[in-house]
Amino acid sequence: MSDYTTLAGLASVKATADKLLITAHDQYNPPESLAPASVAPSPLDQFRAWFTAVQGAACEPEAMTLCTASAGGVPSARVVLLKQLDTRGFVFYTNYTSRKSQELLENPRAALAFYWREVHRQVRVVGRVEKVTREESEEYYRSRPVGSRLGAWASRQSTVVGDGEVQARLEKVKQRFEVQEGDPNAEVPLPEFWGGWRVVPDEVEFWLGKPSRLHDRVRYLRVPGSPDDAPQWRIDRLAP
Repeated sequence: MSDYTTLAGLASVKATADKLLITAHDQYNPPESLAPASVAPSPLDQFRAWFTAVQGAACEPEAMTLCTASAGGVPSARVVLLKQLDTRGFVFYTNYTSRKSQELLENPRAALAFYWREVHRQVRVVGRVEKVTREESEEYYRSRPVGSRLGAWASRQSTVVGDGEVQARLEKVKQRFEVQEGDPNAEVPLPEFWGGWRVVPDEVEFWLGKPSRLHDRVRYLRVPGSPDDAPQWRIDRLAP
């Protein structure tokens, strides 16, 4: 028994009892091109330009796949949200006791992938990681809604929990900090176990989908020995 499904902008899929077969995909055909001569000298500046351009065109453009690995090389991936791009790299926030954080402590390198389907663009990042300063974490944490600040205290991220356990912990946190329902000004301090990570890139690739899978790919590689405050970059075109 099989079924064929084709939706606008989606793959054609053949489904059988034991297999899903992707039989076709829409052609990419963006109006622009991408080449080493057309990009900014810095990948962070190029990312800023692309990210600004896709606002309103791509759905949730700040969503990025974060890939980490344990000390033994076992990889894991999940989608997190980019919260800041600065002169050093890409910043996200999380619980420092979570699986992702534990792996970053064991193996302080990470990869990021952004996919903006609506505009046929991807960005891939590989680099080392560092914790942001406590002051940076504090500033971002205080910008979050009260519910999110409470949630940071209530969730022992990545641990096994029972039904209702997280909600029970949330109620205890509300009592601890005397938070009244609906109070937007409640004082909920930054936990010691919560904060930001910055991915400092050594490699950044920009990908633009093209017809017949002959995509445009431009890769930046950090020049070894160049200073962190003014890195130099080698820019190459890659085969599709």
